[in-house]
Amino acid sequence: MTDTAFSPPRRRPLILIACMLAMFMAAIEVTIIATAMPTIIASLGGFSYFGWVFSVYLLTQAISVPIYGRLADLWGRKSVLFTGISLFLLGSVLCGFAHGMVWLVLFRAIQGLGAGAIMPLTSTIVADIYSPRERAGIQGWLSSVWGVAAIVGPLTGAWLVQHFHWAAVFWVNVPIGIVAMLMLARWLPAHPTSARERLNLTGSGWLAICISALLIALLQGEMLGYWLLAFLLLALVAGYFLQRHERRAANPLFPLAIWRNKVIIAGNMGNIILGASMMGISAFLPTWIQGINNGSPLQAGSALAMMSIGWPLASTLSGHLMLRTSYRFTAQLGALLLVAGSAMLLLLHAQSPIWQAGLSAFVVGTGMGMTSTTFLISVQNSADYQIRGICTASIMFSRLLGSALGTALMGAVLNWNLMHRLPDSHEPVQLLMSDERHTLSSDSLAHLVSEIARSLHWVFVAALLIAFTSLWVARRMPKARPD
Repeated sequence: MTDTAFSPPRRRPLILIACMLAMFMAAIEVTIIATAMPTIIASLGGFSYFGWVFSVYLLTQAISVPIYGRLADLWGRKSVLFTGISLFLLGSVLCGFAHGMVWLVLFRAIQGLGAGAIMPLTSTIVADIYSPRERAGIQGWLSSVWGVAAIVGPLTGAWLVQHFHWAAVFWVNVPIGIVAMLMLARWLPAHPTSARERLNLTGSGWLAICISALLIALLQGEMLGYWLLAFLLLALVAGYFLQRHERRAANPLFPLAIWRNKVIIAGNMGNIILGASMMGISAFLPTWIQGINNGSPLQAGSALAMMSIGWPLASTLSGHLMLRTSYRFTAQLGALLLVAGSAMLLLLHAQSPIWQAGLSAFVVGTGMGMTSTTFLISVQNSADYQIRGICTASIMFSRLLGSALGTALMGAVLNWNLMHRLPDSHEPVQLLMSDERHTLSSDSLAHLVSEIARSLHWVFVAALLIAFTSLWVARRMPKARPD
């Protein structure tokens, strides 16, 4: 495919900075809230809604990502991104005024709807204004935003709730978003569109039902009980009607060119794998450090931050490597690093130093940074301007879907092992990480630590098996270089 985008604007560095600011605003929101939640719950109550504060943000973001991607192709990037940033800022302001947890969950849903536009469209705009060869290096800058947000977010959240009202963790987004919009309004040209086509509302509706039912089933499976089957069935039915409608629609939500391009299909498969593999680190490594190693939350966060440091470093390196070798070589090297880092997790034991866990996370992060950048660049370079928005959005959506699938799968592996090994213990992981740990006898504590460690090792085995599949996807990448 050829790139039919308009000529690159003169102020590209300023547009890049504006996109990085917008992306940072949405990225830090994921990490800054975590450290503020105990204070928010103490103020608002409603602990039973704790999980929904995070789940609803992910849910509305996942639903809206593909829709925004298609709208950006039909109506232009600038207006759609401004709509998303405005929704995100509106949700942020309203979250600060929430006077109950139900209201906070509702306003977080609005935030998620806005974030669904920010993530894919900032990356799409950067791809529009830089040539295929330049994109490989520039994506490293965008990846660095996530690394900085992962480190700065928890520290900023803790400092804000200590010195100001908890609403500040939401309102801090407002000046960042306004500055980003002012810069984009000044320097980002509006690409003219030939016709104001309509969004495929029927397809969008089936997509929303399918994604909502699937993510609710995956994220709230334990709470749903037998209703889990009903949500999975609803997701299957909606998915069937979605693909049936897409085949017949004159203006499908997912253009047929996407399904005919092997590189785009492989890139999306790779991001599902990356999203699932990432949860072996993000969700369960802190549990190992605090539960098995008896480390502090700060130590767990520091070890996890190593993944966020390795990611942008490897992403930057992969850009240069792609230009000298090929998409396939770079993706395969990243996949090998991901496998190596996942295997290192199996070497952890109760007496392992915290730096060993951090090193494992760093190697996993380098593998993810290298593969994710390669998948994204290969997809963007394979897509015409007219479908680049939905192609980039599909990459973001695939990673979100993979994260949900990975959380559900590895959570099921952990729960099954705990039920098998500790059938008489109620919430053994929570017991190990609470103050009740110190009330256990030395024999009981040693037995509990040993069985939970073995259970977590099976979670890491699942993460390793998932990482191995990335090698298969990497071989589907083209041998060519970005040009």
